[in-house]
Amino acid sequence: MESLAAIADPTRRRIVELLAQRERTAGELVEEFDLSAPAISQHLNVLREAGLVMTRAEGQSRIQSLNPRGLDELEAWLERTRNYWSKNLDALERELRAEDTAQKKARKTTK
Repeated sequence: MESLAAIADPTRRRIVELLAQRERTAGELVEEFDLSAPAISQHLNVLREAGLVMTRAEGQSRIQSLNPRGLDELEAWLERTRNYWSKNLDALERELRAEDTAQKKARKTTK
């Protein structure tokens, strides 16, 4: 999953967080980091290639914004993962409760 790999980097995660607040130009993003403009541009390229960020021209400016479709892919992955863990943790809880009940019964019969 390309989008998950893209946000594994803390700088790119922070860019996504900033764009979640509002659209920004690349220059505005550069001001938020202690990185060069070319470095931020490379991070934006990775995010664009992963489908997480879109760029549109507005006069001389290039406006960066989140791509909802890219976020949908992440959300779907998270939901699948959540469902997996939820089912497995529920099963574990049932097993632990059954074991606890069995131990309580065993204690009563040995007294």
